[in-house]
Amino acid sequence: MLHLADSLTFSGRKVVAAWAALPLPALAGSSLPDVLSAHQQEVPWKFLSSWKEQKSSCCFAQSVVLRGICKERPGSCPGQPQPHLQSCESPEELLQQYLHTQFPGAFSTSHVLQQPCDTQHPFPQFFSPLLTRRGFLQDKAQAFPSAGVESIPVLAALQSSPLLQPLLSGLCRELRAPRLRRRSCSCTAGLEHDDFQEALEELKTLSQCYQTGFGADGSEDEADSD
Repeated sequence: MLHLADSLTFSGRKVVAAWAALPLPALAGSSLPDVLSAHQQEVPWKFLSSWKEQKSSCCFAQSVVLRGICKERPGSCPGQPQPHLQSCESPEELLQQYLHTQFPGAFSTSHVLQQPCDTQHPFPQFFSPLLTRRGFLQDKAQAFPSAGVESIPVLAALQSSPLLQPLLSGLCRELRAPRLRRRSCSCTAGLEHDDFQEALEELKTLSQCYQTGFGADGSEDEADSD
């Protein structure tokens, strides 16, 4: 994981964000072009962090993995897939074209695996009753035996993204709070005040590496006088 994150970071960046659609919303019997065409307006994954919900509208670099939907099934699902997706010759090429459309200019690597994510016991059964045993959407909920959902299709990504700028600068502001700063300096063995301040400056500098020049958050400067 460390080497993968390192391959996605440059220009002073060191942090990547994790995203996942678990499961990937897909109708039973859908082909891969059908599934991706259904999400042309917005990628269906969610940010895997306790940070407030954000939209992933752009990124610098990313590594994406799709599992459980890789075979073509022409005509299996109603609706017309986008022509630029339908013309792709392989699942990998199709996913790469989709990422290029959603994140133009970003460096993207993609992998498509036929095997879905296994969700049998002891995986928690927190899924919607609208899912089939294989994790695909259906019109009506059905009662499952105790086995529940056995597998799901998944779309996941690690991204070096401007979204990390407010997250890192927010963390910096929290750590600058006087009460937390005093507690950190007194409770952390071997951490001197100067070392703590240096670490805060490094964190602030790191957050600035994720600015894109539009809507940059400079509110942490107000905390510098603290």
